[in-house]
Amino acid sequence: MDDRVREHAEVLVDWSARVEAGDQVVLDVAEGAHDLAVAVAEELGKRDATLLTTYGSSEVGRAFLRAGDDDREFAHSEPKLAMLEAADVYLRVGGGRNTTALADVDGDRRTAARKATTATREARMDTDWVSTVHPTRSLAQQAGMAYEEYQDFVYDAVLRDWESLAGEMAKMKEILDEGSEVRIEKERTDLTMSIEGRTAVNSAASVAYDSHNLPSGEVFTAPHATEGEVFFDVPMTIDARRVRDVSLTFEGGEVVDFSAAQGEAAIADVLDTDEGARRLGELGIGMNRGIDRFTDSILFDEKMGDTVHLAVGRAYDSCLPEGESGNDSAVHVDMITDMSEDSRMLVDGEVVQRDGTFRWEDGFGE
Repeated sequence: MDDRVREHAEVLVDWSARVEAGDQVVLDVAEGAHDLAVAVAEELGKRDATLLTTYGSSEVGRAFLRAGDDDREFAHSEPKLAMLEAADVYLRVGGGRNTTALADVDGDRRTAARKATTATREARMDTDWVSTVHPTRSLAQQAGMAYEEYQDFVYDAVLRDWESLAGEMAKMKEILDEGSEVRIEKERTDLTMSIEGRTAVNSAASVAYDSHNLPSGEVFTAPHATEGEVFFDVPMTIDARRVRDVSLTFEGGEVVDFSAAQGEAAIADVLDTDEGARRLGELGIGMNRGIDRFTDSILFDEKMGDTVHLAVGRAYDSCLPEGESGNDSAVHVDMITDMSEDSRMLVDGEVVQRDGTFRWEDGFGE
């Protein structure tokens, strides 16, 4: 086994999930993630945790979703709900065989199934959950890389000095915590949003930072009162469908118009999920310089240092004042805009990022 797989497992268990002796851990394993799952299981055993392993397959999910009559109704799984309610830690180790396995599942069925699983999704989010990915050939192909090249890319993003990066990202968290309004300006984009009363999350790949992805490397908050237009020029896959060049127009905090050069139906399905799907749930600022190219994987692309991403749908409670409810939705779908050229991000009128460079970095004033 590649030593980097073992190191990945150690980071996941120790730094990210902070697993302790006696923790009830659910390990959800994709088809192609066997090696990483073995390494994670070994690390969990060393820490005297309790392990339940489940199998998560997009192809299995496709077969289930496509079967039955057109008027079929979906419900959440009571056994899965009970399992998640009893769990202390939930680890998702992704890495399937086909990144577009769900491409031919009807959009209405996707939406119905997504709404039906709200209870289990909420139960998972009440655990110390962390999602990561094992480099597979299907992901390498989606990223347009040779397999060995993709492995190097993944481990450069995952095996970071997370404590040092957390210290740097704290600068952006402080700016957002003290700010009231964010404005993003670039070609086809002039968007303002309120962050008044919100708390930003320093997403340093650990539950100790309210962060649940490995790799991570972003600072995010929950905006509201969004106005203007934004253009997402980073291609992505949403619900197994390719999406490119998405424009959203906001009025009164809500999407009132949208378009896409490709995959417009996928965007429509997301926005039609429920009322909250037309409002923003997240503003995220990528700060992981170990990610140096787009790979058509939101787990990596949204963390890239020259990007900003916005998610329609659910807002995370960690960004909200205690007792306050943010935007609620059955979806949380991220879209990314490249800030590396001819762009500015301002907080309360002050430029904090220009052309992808933060104001504390070399080259900001150039």
